[in-house]
Amino acid sequence: MTTDPIEIFLSRLQHPLLAGIDMSLDRMHRLLGMLGSPHKKMPPVIHVAGTNGKGSLLAYLHYIFEAAGYRVHRYTSPHLVQFRERILLQGKPVENAYLENIVKHLASVLATQPATFFEATTVLAFLAFAEKPADLLLLETGMGGRLDATNVIDKPLLTAITPVSFDHCEYLGNTLKNIAGEKAGIIKKAVPCVIGRQDNEALMVLEEKAQSLNAPLFRLGHEFHVERNGGTVMYRSIKRHIELRPSLAGGFQYDNAATAVACIDNISGFNVTDEHIIAGLAATQWPARLQKLEGHAYNTLLPADMPLYLDGGHNPQGGEMLAGWCAEQGAEVYLVCGMVKGKDASAYLKPLASHVKALYAVTIPGESMSRPVAELQAAAKGVGMEAEAAPSVEIALQTIARRAKTPAIVCICGSLYLAGKVLAVQEAA
Repeated sequence: MTTDPIEIFLSRLQHPLLAGIDMSLDRMHRLLGMLGSPHKKMPPVIHVAGTNGKGSLLAYLHYIFEAAGYRVHRYTSPHLVQFRERILLQGKPVENAYLENIVKHLASVLATQPATFFEATTVLAFLAFAEKPADLLLLETGMGGRLDATNVIDKPLLTAITPVSFDHCEYLGNTLKNIAGEKAGIIKKAVPCVIGRQDNEALMVLEEKAQSLNAPLFRLGHEFHVERNGGTVMYRSIKRHIELRPSLAGGFQYDNAATAVACIDNISGFNVTDEHIIAGLAATQWPARLQKLEGHAYNTLLPADMPLYLDGGHNPQGGEMLAGWCAEQGAEVYLVCGMVKGKDASAYLKPLASHVKALYAVTIPGESMSRPVAELQAAAKGVGMEAEAAPSVEIALQTIARRAKTPAIVCICGSLYLAGKVLAVQEAA
């Protein structure tokens, strides 16, 4: 049994009576009011929603602003290995000793005002962000937007919405229009909003919301563009023309990088040059987003010339993005895949079917919501993919090592929870 006060606090937040999502922001406002309204004392906020690309966008912005010499706080979810990854203070994960002090303060308030896990941990982050000085706070929504616990910021510096797709449909709705409507809830009156690449249906919803609030829009494909010319990819807008050289793998990262540059172009009060942007994009790190694993214990299970990647994408658009990357590799691609229940495995795997040699279905260690391997194997076969069940990631990798002929590439994929377990192995090694 753990004696870590932070782990004990987090485990108590998982109590069944607190598990329900409050379909309003009333509880958040009451909690914050009881704690002195820390959300009104934080640094200027860039608020980001969307289905895919939120984390990459925040990572690019973080490294760009740091390259320009600014102090940056960042809030993201979920964490991969340790909870403290969610709360970065001036670019570094919150220290456990400092976090413990805030936890003690918050726990006494929660004794009289219950909250969901995400509400409580968001309040926890806001208390830290209000106490520690910074020039900017990069704030990611947890799931939706309109009723998301982070959506208590009345006047952010900027809002941004990355590509909207199908995910969390049980809460956000079963149509792209409904989901986009929830994401559009972060758009604020007269506050500029940067919009990443969208399907027309989602874009129309976002445009209507922005127009109703007189919020200036800066849209990929309209006010800013990603232009490919041979091996060069350029960002172009009326404000800037610059080559994009992002460090993160995958062709879709050019869109994410361009959206980050568009955010820079739509805020005032910060001196960010082309040189800062180039340096920031090149330095950006974001684990489990087509991350190439090197020096990991799992690398030793594969031949030295068989690269190993890790990706946490888990929805249909995430499958499309991974499929685009697979198509670019010029080698056979093998997947080791684990997913959680409730995710549409067939929709995730369908775009991958024609680009993958074989899939090995695994359970996510220690995760009660892990989808049974037989179901995942059946979903893969159902979309035309060769698939087998494997008892573990390790055995799946050993099997691939015996059967695959080089050149070949392996990607562990399907869930951020699985990615976290893989990275935890690396941390322990």
